[in-house]
Amino acid sequence: MVNKSLVKNEMPVQPADVRNKNFSEVALGYTKEQAIDEARRCLNCKNKPCVDGCPVNVDIPGFINEVVNGNFEAAYQVINKTNSLPAICGRVCPQEKQCEAKCIRGKKGEPVGIGRLERFVADWYIANSKTEPELPKPNGHKVAIIGSGPSGLTCAGDLAKLGYDVTVFEAFHLAGGVLVYGIPEFRLPKQIVQKEIDGLKKLNVKIETNMVIGKILSIDELMKDHGFEAVFIGSGAGLPMFMNIPGENLKGVYSANEFLTRINLMKAYKPGSDTPIHCGARVAVVGGGNVAMDAARCAKRLGADVTIVYRRSEAELPARLEEVEHAKEEGINFNLLTNPIEILGTEDGWVKEIVCQKMRLSEPDASGRARPIPIEGSEHKISVDNVIMSIGTTPNPLIKSTTEGLATEKWGGIITDEGGLTSREGVYAGGDAVTGAATVILAMEAGKKAAQSIDNYLKSK
Repeated sequence: MVNKSLVKNEMPVQPADVRNKNFSEVALGYTKEQAIDEARRCLNCKNKPCVDGCPVNVDIPGFINEVVNGNFEAAYQVINKTNSLPAICGRVCPQEKQCEAKCIRGKKGEPVGIGRLERFVADWYIANSKTEPELPKPNGHKVAIIGSGPSGLTCAGDLAKLGYDVTVFEAFHLAGGVLVYGIPEFRLPKQIVQKEIDGLKKLNVKIETNMVIGKILSIDELMKDHGFEAVFIGSGAGLPMFMNIPGENLKGVYSANEFLTRINLMKAYKPGSDTPIHCGARVAVVGGGNVAMDAARCAKRLGADVTIVYRRSEAELPARLEEVEHAKEEGINFNLLTNPIEILGTEDGWVKEIVCQKMRLSEPDASGRARPIPIEGSEHKISVDNVIMSIGTTPNPLIKSTTEGLATEKWGGIITDEGGLTSREGVYAGGDAVTGAATVILAMEAGKKAAQSIDNYLKSK
C-alpha cells in the first residue's frame, strides 16, 4: 500500500545545542518502521527516473521494493551490484541534486528519502548480515590503484568482483582518503568507512598504506618491475589553494585541508591528543562549500565562535542545503557578500584581524553565475584568532612530475578520455585528480567507468 504523505519521514538527529559540543554522528538514522513507511512512498515507476539521476546507476526502485517487504538483506544486495560503498553514499551523497531530484513524488511534495533508505539498508547489513561475499574466479591479471579515496575504492571493488588481483596504494597510514581525513566524524563515522573497506578486503583487495607513489615507487616501476598490467590514479586533490593576500603566512592561518586532517585523521579534538591543534575563541572560515561547513562545524565543537565569510549571497552557497541548515542550527554565523583582502597580525606574528570588503553581485555571466564586485569604501575589520581558508584544492603534482608522458591541465588535473584513459597506455585516472575537488559520488562514478575501461583493455590484450 502506497504511503501518500507529501513529506518524508523525518530523520532523527541530535539536538543542535548538544551536537555542537561533540563529534558523534548528527543524524541518527531511520528505525525499521520509519524505513518501511518511507519506502512505501515510492511509486515504483516503470521508467525509473531516479536511476537516471544516480551516477552509479543503483536500481533504486528495486532496493526500495525489498525494503517495503522487509527484505533488508536482499535490498543491500541490489544496491551492492553497482555501489560498493552504500553506507558512505547514504550519508554524504547529494541526493537532492541527483536521484531525489528526478523522483516523481517530488513534483507534488517531497521526493522519497532515497539517501536515508540507502543508509538504513547499509547500516542494517553491517550490523546484522553474516553473509560472506562470493569470491569470483581469479583471472590472472594485476591492477594497481593509487589512492584509497572514493574513486580508488570503487574502481578496486568493481575490478575485484571481476576476478582481478587488485592492490591499493595509500600514502597515509590509514585507508579511506578524503572519507577519513576530510569528512568529519559527525557526518561520516570512521568505523563506517572501515567497515566498507573491510568489505572490499573480503573480496581479496589488498591495501598497502604509507606508500607514496612517486616517492617510494613510480608508476613505471609498478608496471615494469611489479607486474601490474594497468594502473588507476585516484590520488585526489589534496593541495590547498590560498587567496594570495597579505598576511596568509601568519600563525593561526590554516588551510581547511590541514585543519580537517589534523582533526579527522589525527584526532586533534581529543583531550591529550599527541597532535593538538590551536583553535582560538574567534574563528573565520573563508569559503562556502561543504568543506567550509565541515571546518566551521569542527571549530564550533572545539569551543570557538565561528563565522563563515563568503563573497556571494546565500543563494549561491555551493554547500549542500542540509549542511548549511545544520551549521546555522549549531550557531555558526554567516557573513555573506563579504571578501577578505588582508589579514593583520600581532607583533609576535599571530592572526589578529581580517580586513574585508562588502560585495555586490553582477548580472549572471556566460557561465550563468553572478560575479561578485567590490563595493568601494566598504572596508571593515573582523577580530579573529584563527582563519581557515577553504577556497578549493588542486591535485598534488608529485605523480605528474614522476610519470613521463602523463598529460595534465595547466592547473594540474590529469587529462583523460570519457573512460578514464590517460595519455599513457594502461594508465587510467578519475575523481578529484582529474576534475579537481568534487563530490564523493562523482568520484565513484569515475572509478566505475575506469574499472570498465580497464576490464575492456586487459581483455583485449
